[in-house]
Amino acid sequence: MNKKKMLRALLVAGALGATGSVMAHGDMVPQAVNTDGLTPLGAEWLDENPYRGSSPEHDLAVDIGSSAYNQNCARCHGLEAMSGGIAPDLRELEADISGDEWFKERVINGAVRDGAVYMPRMADHLSQEALWAIRTYIESRVGK
Repeated sequence: MNKKKMLRALLVAGALGATGSVMAHGDMVPQAVNTDGLTPLGAEWLDENPYRGSSPEHDLAVDIGSSAYNQNCARCHGLEAMSGGIAPDLRELEADISGDEWFKERVINGAVRDGAVYMPRMADHLSQEALWAIRTYIESRVGK
């Protein structure tokens, strides 16, 4: 096999492998998150991130959120919250109530298009505390 044919075969094999990964990205099992140390938030969802800014729990939320993000979100949204192109770069969400509204809606309802799950309903598997901790971690990554 000449070099051109070999290169073409490798490119096609790589493209097929990448396509398989992308098609399966919504197929994941959320991993449990230990939120010990964070104040319980209850069953009713808050409208904005309670760990934002200089709250006493901010640093703990960033640490918990980092671990939770890497276990549950990085596969699609990228390591260290830097999108690898499969899913949106979450660092671009506004760090205010409008960004919180979008985040809350997405983690509660997930994302399904034409019957394909692009993002599971994370609130079915993770607590409000864990999900707001993830949001806090993402906000700590803005500009990095």
